[in-house]
Amino acid sequence: MKITAIETLRTEEFSNVLWVRVHTDTGLIGLGETFYGAGAVEAHIHDTLAQRLLGRNPLHIEALNKEMVNLPMAQSCTGAEYRAASAVDIGLWDLFGKVCGQPVHQMLGGLCRDRIRVYNTCAGYGYVRSKNIRPVSNWNLGQGEGPFEDLHAFMNRADALAEDLLERGITAMKIWPFDPAAQETGGLHISAAQMKTAIEPFEKIRKAVGDRMEIMVEFHSLWNLPTAKMIAKALEPYKPTWFEDPIRMNSPQALAEYARCTDVWVCASETLGSRWPYKDMLERDATHVVMVDLCWSGGLTEGRKIAALAETWHRPFAPHDCIGPVGFAAAVHASFSQPNTLIQESVRAFYTGWYKELVTEVPHIENGFVHPMEGPGLGTDLLPAVFERPDLTVRRSAL
Repeated sequence: MKITAIETLRTEEFSNVLWVRVHTDTGLIGLGETFYGAGAVEAHIHDTLAQRLLGRNPLHIEALNKEMVNLPMAQSCTGAEYRAASAVDIGLWDLFGKVCGQPVHQMLGGLCRDRIRVYNTCAGYGYVRSKNIRPVSNWNLGQGEGPFEDLHAFMNRADALAEDLLERGITAMKIWPFDPAAQETGGLHISAAQMKTAIEPFEKIRKAVGDRMEIMVEFHSLWNLPTAKMIAKALEPYKPTWFEDPIRMNSPQALAEYARCTDVWVCASETLGSRWPYKDMLERDATHVVMVDLCWSGGLTEGRKIAALAETWHRPFAPHDCIGPVGFAAAVHASFSQPNTLIQESVRAFYTGWYKELVTEVPHIENGFVHPMEGPGLGTDLLPAVFERPDLTVRRSAL
């Protein structure tokens, strides 16, 4: 069996999403995905990776993954090179499952449980659909119709949002009300008025539903260390579940200082690529929850190693999802195959909304739990309509 072609697809509307299709001489095709900088990732796949992958056996996943991430410029965390390798790697695992007629979670070792709790990341329908991903400016509020414009809701009526989520069985939510202040001050300081505004959603949630709702706080690595510590202290009375990426994830020492200043768990980090920075964080006791984005960190091959590394330090694993539908499916497979998975991120505005415009199947979420994907490989594929889109760009490298 050998790889005969590498194909990439991207659209103008979903400009951050890049799909990779790994073609073989058997006719089977593996589907992968990454997110952000789609044009740069596409170029790296065709200009650099294709010549190293074409003609190779796609079932030699470890060897091919090593080939892709060992290139001189592929050492940066979640840069274009790592995102490219991640997309191809996910496609190889999808292909492996199709060859064996089994779901990817079975290929990774099988189910560790029959359902996994989810939390709802409170994004809206237009969130991160623009080319430039920046705090506040990429929120695209009002761009999309439906009942789950949760970003506007958490900023304005967090109490009603928490009640609605609980009615649907979802008992954990993630919000980021400090981003506007960080945008205004460059993350250098926060005024008393800004602090009061950012804390209002937490007050509303606790007043409305008490401790029945877990609250994860996303900071998007926007703050300097002293201000991040100040915010942590201000939020502690509201009992958040974790603080995610409070500072840039480039200093285990600084993050360890942050972790020592609060009793709230520190979650890190979707922004890391490969297992090595996680090792540095864990050795410093800088993180309590290990979060991985499989589309950025090296794919399923590296993701399962990071999960095992977390378990070595007795830490839970929590796959990221606020990107595309194929990456979400891959994350769900990874979650079910790892014994230390704590919870799976999900975005109901995505999996009930634009994900369904692109793929044949999305993970089934009911009463606050996600269930295993069925069918061989990832259990999902691009819809035929994707290939007919007028804004589609396809590039192909072949033997």
